[in-house]
Amino acid sequence: MKVAIIGGGAAGFFAAIRAKENYPEADVVIIEKSSKLLSKVKVSGGGRCNVTNGCKSIKQLAEGYPRGGKALKKAFGRFSNRSTMEWFESRGVPLYVQDDNRAFPTTNDSQTIIDCLLREVDKLGVKIILNRGVKGISLKGDRINLSFKEETKPESFDKVIIASGGSSEQKSFDWLENLGHKIEAPVSSLFTFNMPKEPIKKLMGLVVNNALVTIQGTKLKSVGPLLITHWGMSGPGVLKLSAFGARLLADKNYNFKVQVNWVNQPNFEEAQSFLSKMVNTSPQKQLSNLRPYDLPDRLWQFLLGKAELSKSKVWGDLGKKGLNKLINILTNDVYTIQGKTTFKEEFVTCGGLSLESIDMKTMQSKVCKNIYFAGEVMDIDGITGGYNFQAAWTTGYIAGELR
Repeated sequence: MKVAIIGGGAAGFFAAIRAKENYPEADVVIIEKSSKLLSKVKVSGGGRCNVTNGCKSIKQLAEGYPRGGKALKKAFGRFSNRSTMEWFESRGVPLYVQDDNRAFPTTNDSQTIIDCLLREVDKLGVKIILNRGVKGISLKGDRINLSFKEETKPESFDKVIIASGGSSEQKSFDWLENLGHKIEAPVSSLFTFNMPKEPIKKLMGLVVNNALVTIQGTKLKSVGPLLITHWGMSGPGVLKLSAFGARLLADKNYNFKVQVNWVNQPNFEEAQSFLSKMVNTSPQKQLSNLRPYDLPDRLWQFLLGKAELSKSKVWGDLGKKGLNKLINILTNDVYTIQGKTTFKEEFVTCGGLSLESIDMKTMQSKVCKNIYFAGEVMDIDGITGGYNFQAAWTTGYIAGELR
């Protein structure tokens, strides 16, 4: 049996390994269009490789996917985040889970994961072909013919697993649509918010660990670390919001307003009570010298200026009007977003091959027999924190069973 895996990323490697384990006599080949293998694995997690997420239940894991979570829930019953951790650790790659549930190799080096995957394909005898881009795919009986962009002869295979990754361009999926598959329009999923006209950018590098961010005029909200950058806002809280709001924000052409609750206190009365206690216990303290909620000093000084409250004013002289100004700036601070920034190396899209075209029990196409799918080529995407890799491991594992 001849098996082709299109794509040399995480999903492609996992599918190839599983296929060769299941069918040791099969001729399994990974076909990669570029000169690099596992490039996203290399840069993930700042070069540490966020292998998976360490959350405790499949239900909780599935909630990390704005698109595809329901379909993945059953798939995780076959190969979960726990399975991923056991898989790598049984092959000499111990992992650890941070407080935020992100899982990394104990080496804190993505090359450890790459080396493990390369060892496995080498041990099993999986072939790898680099610099060969698939141009077209056609069916002849039960056989699948692949043609290539390079001047090489078309090749015929018994089974093909497509793990070609996501793309922001609709035309990248034409070859799959031509076979009769349904394609969901691709748009960016994980991105940061650009704020070209907002002076808060001068606080770049500042992190607020537990901010509540809301897209004004929608029900979209997210809680998590917020990072100020030289172009705007980033961090897990913002990236999660961008993932769940991917299509809505694309429709707005990435022009919208966000409300930031810097202290994650959605209850006005509780915030009022907390600050009133500060007034009562430290009436002679200057505003600039007493920060509520342990806010970073640079942010506190900035917010006082934005609220037009004198830094030399003492807490006891705030008055009702001043107190309300302070509550408003802490819990309902508004910023104008004009555009987004995506990181090409870790680019994630929503959209791609519709799950309506796939049998999620096997990852086989419902349209074309013997064609399977794995990874981001499908309309599945997760929030930041190891979710996208877990979807790759799971779908690659199931696709590689070639059922």
